[in-house]
Amino acid sequence: MNSSNSNNGESNNGKSSSFDSLNQDLGLYFLELARLGSSKAPTDMEEDEEEAPKELNTINSSGGFLVVAPDKLSVKYPTINLHGHDVGVIQADKPVPVKRLLYYFEIYVKNAGAKGQIAIGFTNEGFKMRRQPGWEVNSCGYHGDDGFLYHGQGKGDAFGPTYTAGDTVGGGINYASQEFFFTKNGALVGTVSGEKEMKSRLFPTIAVHSQNEEVHVNFGQKKFAFDLKEYEAQERLKQQMTIEKIALPPNISYGLVRSYLLHYGYEDTLKSFDLASKSTIPPIYIAQENGFDEQDIVYALNQRKILRQLIRNGKIDAAISKLRDWYPQLVQDDKSATCFLLHCQKFIELVRVGALEEAVKYGRIELAKFFELTNFEYLVQDCVALLAYVRPQESSVGYLLEESQRDLVADTVNAMILSTNPNMKDMQGCLQSYLERLLRQLTACCLERRSANGDQGEAFHLHRVLNSGGNLKC
Repeated sequence: MNSSNSNNGESNNGKSSSFDSLNQDLGLYFLELARLGSSKAPTDMEEDEEEAPKELNTINSSGGFLVVAPDKLSVKYPTINLHGHDVGVIQADKPVPVKRLLYYFEIYVKNAGAKGQIAIGFTNEGFKMRRQPGWEVNSCGYHGDDGFLYHGQGKGDAFGPTYTAGDTVGGGINYASQEFFFTKNGALVGTVSGEKEMKSRLFPTIAVHSQNEEVHVNFGQKKFAFDLKEYEAQERLKQQMTIEKIALPPNISYGLVRSYLLHYGYEDTLKSFDLASKSTIPPIYIAQENGFDEQDIVYALNQRKILRQLIRNGKIDAAISKLRDWYPQLVQDDKSATCFLLHCQKFIELVRVGALEEAVKYGRIELAKFFELTNFEYLVQDCVALLAYVRPQESSVGYLLEESQRDLVADTVNAMILSTNPNMKDMQGCLQSYLERLLRQLTACCLERRSANGDQGEAFHLHRVLNSGGNLKC
């Protein structure tokens, strides 16, 4: 270990300017992570909430053939229809929201009228408002008089049971499978592909077509007859089961976990992990062809472990002292990002234990120099703001007192030490483990797939997936 330390010093003397440049780049990366941590609340929020349909659109409807109740949630066909184009059709006031897994609405048939020619479905913005949903392109409808599904043409296909007075019928969209689904009295009737129609904006649509037909629509203002939450859970389970069917050789997953432990210096956990892997039948080994090169991340493993433990325990002075002994080149520039984060963490630890006077003195000496420096001032301000609160943990800057902030500083030091390895081939490897790079690729693939679907379906949030444990939502 001592010989590797002397090599660190020699290599630093030989390439001081390039190391300083790398040090700065890596430091700015972690400063950006710290900045994102300061705005955690906004970044963890979902996408902007879409407006969902709440009532029927009385402006764009075949108003001459139906009467809409004042609450805009009921329609009635009051006259006798003379021909096929005398349809009373009406859309919702808003298109269906698309940034979710499922959308669903229901109708209750109060009166089936003379012929029961009621329909529920989805139509696009330019739909002819004297036609049943499903009779025209870019529309789909489940009809009550024959139980047929009409899907872009005047000829229907056998689909489900008929429905009449007293029945509750629902229509929905599954964005994950790109399908329409329909229900009757709380039970699923069936599904049909809607990939073509979903390329345009769709509106929940209902139609009445014979005298005295009357339906009430439920856009979610009251409980649905169909258990939508259970259906959603089943759809998520289907996705998870599909993922679990993908065979992954044990040595691949083993190698990913092992590289993660190596990268972040979890030496003790690594030893336990290796011991456990040897007891499997058959034992697990990493093959070189799998792409794992441990040489870069085994570097200074014991020292990185010690420094991580010190920082995670709040012993910042001891960590700085070790760095000066082992890697003086990392702390020789007292205005580097690494030193800055360490000084900030020391200040935070003083506030954590209530040593406010000492924190003020320390801040005047070590933090004041960063006030006017670009990229540093926001974190200095947040640190100083801790002093203004009686219960700083509950304040807007309380994120600084979370364990994740200690981890950020420990990760910074860990990356800086890895960067001193003269044999490091890929400097990106200083920042993230193989496992994290794989997860970034997963995120990119999910975003690309969603983009290919016209940004339909719920957004992919990696942190939510990881934090969900066994109930993965991929």
